[in-house]
Amino acid sequence: MLSFSTAWNSNRHRSGESIVREILEMGFDAIELGHGLKAHTVHEILSFQEKEGFRVSSLHNFCPLPPEVMVDNPDCYEFTSHRLTDRKRAVRLTLQTIDMAERFGAKVVVLHTGRIKTLKLTRHLRELVENEGNFTRRYSKEKLCAVLRREKVGESYIQRALDCLMEITDYASEKGIRLGIENREHYEAMPSEHEFVNFLQRLDAPNAMYWHDFGHAQIKHNLGLLDHSDWLRKMGPRTMGCHVHDVGWPFQDHRAPFTGEIPFEKLVQFLPPDCLFVFELHPRTAKEDILSAAARWRTLR
Repeated sequence: MLSFSTAWNSNRHRSGESIVREILEMGFDAIELGHGLKAHTVHEILSFQEKEGFRVSSLHNFCPLPPEVMVDNPDCYEFTSHRLTDRKRAVRLTLQTIDMAERFGAKVVVLHTGRIKTLKLTRHLRELVENEGNFTRRYSKEKLCAVLRREKVGESYIQRALDCLMEITDYASEKGIRLGIENREHYEAMPSEHEFVNFLQRLDAPNAMYWHDFGHAQIKHNLGLLDHSDWLRKMGPRTMGCHVHDVGWPFQDHRAPFTGEIPFEKLVQFLPPDCLFVFELHPRTAKEDILSAAARWRTLR
């Protein structure tokens, strides 16, 4: 299935109905509700769905946006926070997103699992790549230092995330909802690619699988932290869905597919036949580029 995220146009419309209409008029028959939607907009979309019957494929945690959060920020509360109150709030908001997914008839909630906020690794690595490239001796040394620092402190953050997710996966299972744990573009994010398989094994929840973000993986590829093809070959059997967007070298993401450097034709072969694909594009992406990309994408599957 090819779905489309409200991240592209939610800030341009005053009503939930107009957000959905614009997407449906481009030929998409399913939408993902993004993490930036306020509660009144989500309820407007729900009312519109009851009248029109369009399909909601997925919700991106947190949906709706917490009322106390003024700007779109999916990481406003994290399972890895050192504050117990923040972790409890993250769990509660995720359970509410699962409830909302059930109301929409969506079967998937996409979520982030947290960060090591005390580490500031990615910005420095990005600056080096932008200024010098990713094959210099200096960059190799700095990357190795970042990997060692990240590995040294990761376990305690992993355990915090797992403790939260065990409650969430049980609740989601009761509701018939699957959870897609998304790879992130920042090296501080949990879990890292090195940790991902073990993380899923320790979680041991059949309804929790990997969610592949093409753009985030390509950014990690450009940082020399993974090989995109090898990574997707490894994780393909564990993948339930993908956020689809392209990247211009080195870190210009959320572009229309086929306008950047990601070799989609090569990569989609590693994904299961029932994989859910969601276009998640920058608001400035031209509608003509979206329509062209969608037509080309449908020839791949």
